[in-house]
Amino acid sequence: MPEIETNRPPVAIDGPAVSGKSSVGNAFAERIGYRFLDTGLMYRAATWYAIENSIDVSECSAVAQAVERMVFSVVNTDSGDNLIFINGVDVTGRLHSIEVDNSVSSVASVGRVREIMVAEQRRLAGEGGIVMVGRDIGSVVLPDAPLKIYLTATVKTRAIRRHRDFINQGVEVEFEVILKSMEQRDLVDSSRAISPLKPAADALIVDTDDLLFDQVVDRLIELAKDVL
Repeated sequence: MPEIETNRPPVAIDGPAVSGKSSVGNAFAERIGYRFLDTGLMYRAATWYAIENSIDVSECSAVAQAVERMVFSVVNTDSGDNLIFINGVDVTGRLHSIEVDNSVSSVASVGRVREIMVAEQRRLAGEGGIVMVGRDIGSVVLPDAPLKIYLTATVKTRAIRRHRDFINQGVEVEFEVILKSMEQRDLVDSSRAISPLKPAADALIVDTDDLLFDQVVDRLIELAKDVL
């Protein structure tokens, strides 16, 4: 895992669900010797915790109270991946279920939840040398980051990717179910009142539809050369 260097500026990467932020961001971070943080896992952890405790995710006050009680931490593995612990238990493998997929936007739209998460994200960014990915990193969390990237792809392309992930995990889910869930999530994320999904004004847009994984990483390396 890269050593913490407080003088190394953060990199902000945003984009819709399954646009490649996490996998590309992790590989990019490794290439430039930075730590990596997938902030989406933090909101997924909050969502999983609410569901696990039978909390109605549409009840904002109940969700906020649950997240305030939740003790969570982010651990970087030697390979740069993030592990999410809640109350001392590694819950990383439980965060990508359809149930969490369908509810995470509701939880992430709760103002108090975002307040808690953003404070922790900024604390981690203050340690320096980090690539942080999410939906509002460049626009809200790290508006002064010298490099802001917005990865995007069509909703169909992203649904195909997510469907392939489920198949590889041995989970049978109909493609249309994933596509509908993703379309709804895009709508909620982009129209919410607090920190809506949108590129920062000075973000560099990278469309990943017709690019292979390594090509996207190489593109980010090129963008970083004159900044970091």
